[in-house]
Formats: sequence, structure tokens, C-alpha cells
Amino acid sequence: MTPAFDALEALPRFRLLDGPSPFHRLERFSEALGGRAEVWVKREDLLPLAFGGNKLRNLEFLIGGALAAGADTLVTAGRRWSNHCRLSAAAGARAGLDVHLVLSGPPVLGPDGREAPNPGRILDELLGATVHQLATAERSEREAAMERVAADLRAVGRRPYVIPVGGSGLPGAAGQVLAGAELVAQAGAAGAGFDAVVVPSATGGTQAGLLAGLRASGSVAEVVGVLAARPEADLRPVIEATLLALAPLVGITVDPAEIVLDPGRLGGGYGVRSAAAEDATRLLARTEGIFVDPIYTAKALAGLVDLSRAGRWDGRRVVFWHAGGTPGLFEPLDGDPPA
Repeated sequence: MTPAFDALEALPRFRLLDGPSPFHRLERFSEALGGRAEVWVKREDLLPLAFGGNKLRNLEFLIGGALAAGADTLVTAGRRWSNHCRLSAAAGARAGLDVHLVLSGPPVLGPDGREAPNPGRILDELLGATVHQLATAERSEREAAMERVAADLRAVGRRPYVIPVGGSGLPGAAGQVLAGAELVAQAGAAGAGFDAVVVPSATGGTQAGLLAGLRASGSVAEVVGVLAARPEADLRPVIEATLLALAPLVGITVDPAEIVLDPGRLGGGYGVRSAAAEDATRLLARTEGIFVDPIYTAKALAGLVDLSRAGRWDGRRVVFWHAGGTPGLFEPLDGDPPA
């Protein structure tokens, strides 16, 4: 680690990772795309807790901050299939902290009109989290519910630490900076210098952290964030603000012009399946035996497929950032299935 990362290493941290996530070539997948680009994958889905996922990197610093603040409970929120919420529950269990999750809906109803079993919630509760299920997906109601839960906990003498949706912003994004540095080191060891990283982008913390981490490690590769939840007009300012906040910690300032967003895969919005994402999911599974979830990573994979076939990276090497979330494969989603 270079001196540029000294300030990050000084942040409170609770270790959740047991080493780097795997990084390897997708040979048959690349061939299926016509061999125009050499595609590699960073397997954040194989990080060690609760089916893995990139949010464990954020949670190392978020839980470190919670413990340093004397907290005894984590409070956070997400949709009912949230990768971040599941991993928060797992990380809280590892750290000995209670976890309260606000899951925004709508809940799935069975044929009898009653709420059907929810795979994400089942896993959250198996990990010991207390779930507060909302009937709506409205962001304002989710934020208000988090504030109510935290206030109720304080009223009975608990010490809650509130984590923003997705664990984005500081200190969570610090984990993604280190992930970017990890990728550069792995690529160097493999003799596989890369030209681009394709990442699903929903709350922006992963994209901002990776971009800062690559630049601080000397890589000029572009980071293409495929929109998975919010429109570009909403997300770009968030990424810019996170990069600005990271600058003192990594010792560099990233030009906002380097933020590359691909809005063409969002479709009907977060949690609504798309035909392109379904096709990309099948292609990766049938060429490499790797699953991606239909809510988040599959849309980024669809972006990589389309851009590769269009010649965006002809003769170059591109990395797919597999952010995790595979339990979402078993989740009933909002909206109609693709035609």
C-alpha cells in the first residue's frame, strides 16, 4: 500500500475479509462475445460472509466507526432483497452488534392475499436482525422510518449507529478505495493490465471509491458505472460529492469528468427485470458457471455485453465487477417478467 493510503489505514476498521476476492479471466464468455474484448471478473460475490458481496468492504469501516463511537446497535435500510442489508446483518453478528433493518416494500402477496415468504427477509432474520417492513418503496418514508427506529432505540437506552442506504459515502467508500488498489495489485501480479472496469452503480459509493482507488494506485482505466437504480441526474452529484470527500484521504482529486455512467440498462427501474439482463445472466451462467442477481449485477453485465458487442473495448481488457447479491435470484421482483 502506498503512502497515499495512510489516512485510510488510520480509520477505525473491523476486519471482515480474509483476503482478496478472486480475479480471473472469463475465457468462454469472452469468446461468446466474439472475442472482441478480453473479459476478466472480480468476484466480490465470493467474499466470506452471507453469500458475499462488495458491501462487506464498506462495512469494515462502518462497523469500525460504530464500535469507535460506542454503539451497540446498527440501523440501516434497503429494499427487501438488499445485499447491503443482508451483509449488515451478517457483519453485525460477527461484531456482536444488534441490527435493525428497515426494508421498503411493497411486500410480495401470495394467492391468498397474505404476505408471501421473502427470501431476503428470511436470511436477514436468520442472521438475527430485527426487520421493520414497510408497505411502500418511497425513499422519504424509508428515511423517516430509520429515524423513528433510531429514536425508539435511544429512548430505551440503546446506542444506535445509523448507516445510510447502501453504506455509501464516508467512511464506507474507503473500503472501495482499497478494493481498487487490490485490483491493481492483482492485475499486476497476473500480467493483466486492464483498460476498463464495469460496475453496477446504484448509490454511487462503489464507483466513486473504485475510481479514487485506481487513480491513487496509478491506473488510468475508466470505471463505467451502469445505472441500476437511480437516473444519472440524481446519481452523478452523489458520486462527485463522494470523490471530493475522499480526496483528503487518498491524496488525489479526481476530475468529475472521469465519472462515466451508462444509463441505457435501467429499464423499468430498480428491481424490475429486463430482457437484456436476463439474457446476459444466462450467457454468463452457461459459459462460466457463474450466477448474477437480476436486480443489480445483471444489468451491469448486460451493459458490458452490449458495449463489448458494439466494439467499445475492441482489442482491450475489461473487468466485470461482480458486486454480489446472488440471493436475489430467488426473490420475486416488482413488475412483470420480460417478454
